[in-house]
Amino acid sequence: MNDMTEQRPVTDTAAQPVLPDAQTVTSVTHYTDRLFSFRVTRPASLRFRSGEFVMIGLMGDPDPRTGRQKPLLRAYSIASPSWDEELEFYSIKVEDGPLTSKLQHIAVGDQIILKPKPVGTLVHDALLPGKRLYFFSTGTGFAPFASLLREPETFENYDEVIVTHTCRDVAELTYGANLIADITSDEMMIELLGEENLAKIRYYPTTTREKSAKMGRITTLIESGELFTDLGVPPLDPATDRAMVCGSLAFNKDIAALLEAAGLHEGANSEPGEFVIEKAFVG
Repeated sequence: MNDMTEQRPVTDTAAQPVLPDAQTVTSVTHYTDRLFSFRVTRPASLRFRSGEFVMIGLMGDPDPRTGRQKPLLRAYSIASPSWDEELEFYSIKVEDGPLTSKLQHIAVGDQIILKPKPVGTLVHDALLPGKRLYFFSTGTGFAPFASLLREPETFENYDEVIVTHTCRDVAELTYGANLIADITSDEMMIELLGEENLAKIRYYPTTTREKSAKMGRITTLIESGELFTDLGVPPLDPATDRAMVCGSLAFNKDIAALLEAAGLHEGANSEPGEFVIEKAFVG
């Protein structure tokens, strides 16, 4: 069941920093008891490529002996595009997680730590030119693609952008489904990205537990060929297809094996290839 709740953005974000590298929370949206997103102010000096990640966090509990606090930091993909005036993040909630057990309770006006040194491999520079781009994600692995789907370069480089997102339940698809619905209907986004470019998006959500229009692990659907039949596209071909992958370590490994079996080679910023995988990922 979708229990999405949202805190309205604040217009005055001039709170005085009380944390190192502090940024102020401007909005929070809870989608399920496991997933939420939030936006924070963006440092004026921060520059990043859509698809990169940064380290964010909060101060940990005081040491019982010394009373000192250490920052709890984790790598989070920036879900907003490089041109956005704020920074958006999409997170899982883990009750006993050192950071997310605290982060899930943030509210508008609170502050988080943000280390302004973006890095990552899910960037266009790490891919060779191609005709068709696949985004393969599970859970909050959708976050970097939320950034790239709002980046004009994504559509300038490819004829088709196939967005797959696999979750256990339908409600867990809400963030991605809402984002795609928004960018394909919002006048500002249509003007920025171009109606003809937005028509290149092929959205392919699947669930693995709750019944939905399309069920199954994306790895299974690739292996069986069902993905390609459903979309009316040919099987993976290193001459034309490129892919970006973001999910759990096991998911990343399984997708990489399928891509390599199809003849695609992993790329990096220093040596572009046919696919890239995000190795630093929360959730």
